Amino acid sequence: MIITKNNTEYYSWGNGCDSWILKDSESLSIKQENMPPGTAEKLHFHEHAEQLFYILKGEAAFYCDDEKFSVKTGESISVLPKSKHYIANESLEDLEFLVISNPSTNNDRIEI
Repeated sequence: MIITKNNTEYYSWGNGCDSWILKDSESLSIKQENMPPGTAEKLHFHEHAEQLFYILKGEAAFYCDDEKFSVKTGESISVLPKSKHYIANESLEDLEFLVISNPSTNNDRIEI
């Protein structure tokens, strides 16, 4: 089956952010997300999941273990388990990205 944002499970999070679940199994999660300007997720970490964030459109401000990274369209950043992190959209344009988690982050998110 071909999966798109139009035919998969959707949920909103934070302050107007969108998430489409493209794949969710115990071993792998792939989500496409959109963050409007001025939004951010909360600082957190995952005990088991390693994540890769791939920017489809825009520029992400990524905070990981007390460092700030600017991640632009066509670039990605990896986050190892137990790394404290969050993504923010500090730009004036929407931010679209894929977040790929191995294993899934279901029941594996600890907010700080």
